Amino acid sequence: MIAIFCGNNRRQRLLHEWHGIPFANDHLDAFFNATGDAAIALGAFVTAAEALGLGCCPISAVRNEAAAVSELLHLPEHVFPFAGLAFGFPATAPEISKRLPLGVTCHVDRYREDQLQQSVQAYDAGRAASQPYDKQRFIGRFGQKPDYTWSDDKVRQYSAPERDSFGAFVRSQGFKLD
Repeated sequence: MIAIFCGNNRRQRLLHEWHGIPFANDHLDAFFNATGDAAIALGAFVTAAEALGLGCCPISAVRNEAAAVSELLHLPEHVFPFAGLAFGFPATAPEISKRLPLGVTCHVDRYREDQLQQSVQAYDAGRAASQPYDKQRFIGRFGQKPDYTWSDDKVRQYSAPERDSFGAFVRSQGFKLD
C-alpha cells in the first residue's frame, strides 16, 4: 500500500475565513509549518506501523511530480504532497539500513562540525563493508568507482537538479515563500 502525506495550510486559512479574521501569516512559515506537520505525521505513522510489524519506506520522489500527484489527489490550494509512504507486511525480515551516527546528526548545546569528515568517512567504510551499493549513479559522467560509498552516492545524486520545479509548484498552490 502507499499513503501520501500532505502539507496542509488550507485548514488554517479556512478557519480564518469562517471566523472573518484575516490570515496574517501568509509568508514562508505557512509553508514551513505545513511541511513540519506532514513530517511529524509521517514519522508517527512509521513508528505505529512498525510496532504492528509493517515494513515502511518513505518516498520523497512524490515531489518530483508534485503537480501530477496533486492533480491525481484533487488537492486544493495551500495543500501539497510532502512524501509517499509504502507500507505492508514484509515477506521476509528486512535488512535495516545503516544510518549516520548520532554524533553527526544530533548536536548537544551547540552545532558542531569537528570530526564531521572523519565520522562520515568511518560511516562510509562501515556501510560499504556491510551494505555496499549494487549500482552507482551517473557512471557516464563520473565513471565507475571501485570503492563507491554512501557519500559518493549523495554527492552524485545532488550533482543533478532534482525537484527544481517544486518551488514554482508550491507558489502555484498559493504559498508565498517570502
